[in-house]
Amino acid sequence: MPELPEVETIANHLRPALAGRTITAARLLWPRTLETPPPSQFQTRSFKRRIIGQMIRDVGRRGKFVILQLSTDTLLIHLRMSGDLLVEPDHAPLAKHHRLTLSLEDGNRLAFHDPRKFGRAWLVKDPEAVVGSLGPEPLDKTFTAEVLYRGLQASHRQLKPLLLDQTFLAGLGNIYADESLHRAGLHPLTLSNTVTAVQAKALWRGIRAALREGLRCNGASIDWVYRGGEFQNHFRAYQRTGQPCPTCGTPIVRIVVGQRSTHLCPTCQPSIQTSS
Repeated sequence: MPELPEVETIANHLRPALAGRTITAARLLWPRTLETPPPSQFQTRSFKRRIIGQMIRDVGRRGKFVILQLSTDTLLIHLRMSGDLLVEPDHAPLAKHHRLTLSLEDGNRLAFHDPRKFGRAWLVKDPEAVVGSLGPEPLDKTFTAEVLYRGLQASHRQLKPLLLDQTFLAGLGNIYADESLHRAGLHPLTLSNTVTAVQAKALWRGIRAALREGLRCNGASIDWVYRGGEFQNHFRAYQRTGQPCPTCGTPIVRIVVGQRSTHLCPTCQPSIQTSS
């Protein structure tokens, strides 16, 4: 699933092609792609009437959502496991896995391509109805080491699942959680309320450093869906099982935390038992 750097990269690539363009037609090719309004036949017609004629004023991101700010409404898209957003000529044949397309006045269209059908779209007046429960943006100026420390102390959860919780912190997924914890020297199973202020600052720095490097590399391309990124060539821990840790040379190991593959260095990220 694309995480903050990948979604930010997608939004940045879409912005020049979409900003200022008016939507002239809409096709909802798989109704369940539309989460809001609900995908009934009536609402499908309502969606089309509502969105046609609106101008795309800007393209942005919140957490893992791509956000299209329209003249009146906001269209939010979550790519989930296999989604992609493409700008292509409107006269091109519709691809097999296109789920939603928006025709534009310049002869192009925005296509939501999603082979696994997990992605969703929301057309709403107020985007907070969709993203209001998200935690802080980890690269925002207001997200300080102290804010992170207070959040860790207020919880009693293992670090890895907590970092993946979008209500705690927006935008991190499996890749950047592993990379952040490795940079911070923290074991993924460490209980959050046992993290010291010094360790919290190291984690804050690790999160921001991993995300910024991911952004510089246009994200990571690690499967058949997301393309164009190079961060996979700079991983420190993620998917590097058996390879030497870039810090100490110890082989990276893989464990399962909360049903998610998790990669760490047993020397640089000692377990709770060995660190006590």
